[in-house]
Amino acid sequence: MTVRLAREHDFDGFLGLAAQVEHWFGPMVEEPGFHDAVRDHIRQGMALVADSPGPGLLGGLLFGAEAPVYHVHWLVVSRRQRGAGVGRALMAEALRRYVSGPGTVEVVTFGADHPAAVEGGARVFYERLGFTAAEPAEPGPEGGSRQVFRRAVA
Repeated sequence: MTVRLAREHDFDGFLGLAAQVEHWFGPMVEEPGFHDAVRDHIRQGMALVADSPGPGLLGGLLFGAEAPVYHVHWLVVSRRQRGAGVGRALMAEALRRYVSGPGTVEVVTFGADHPAAVEGGARVFYERLGFTAAEPAEPGPEGGSRQVFRRAVA
């Protein structure tokens, strides 16, 4: 597996990843706003992908680096690769590449009562990376609960 900056030709791979999680996040694949966000992150050098030989991306991440508060805007690992270290590798590269402390890294993920909180493993994933649950966030576009997770960086 290689984690690298996303390029324009990775756009369809981001849509493929999005299709696997729309039931958790709400519509993305046909949404112009999502298309614009992915393309903007790619152009700004703020999108990473996990890639390997074979079809499709293993994972993708969109990041916002505005010190002192950094944001994971979107992180998805392909269904077939969850639990294999892809998300951890994407986060490690994002922190290495974009974050210089002191500050905090924030991500809005599923609330404790959201089905994806357990099935997708997002909350446990972020906790294992040193994030802690913070305040509730606005519900997602599908109406499910969301919560901010935060991690201090030195």
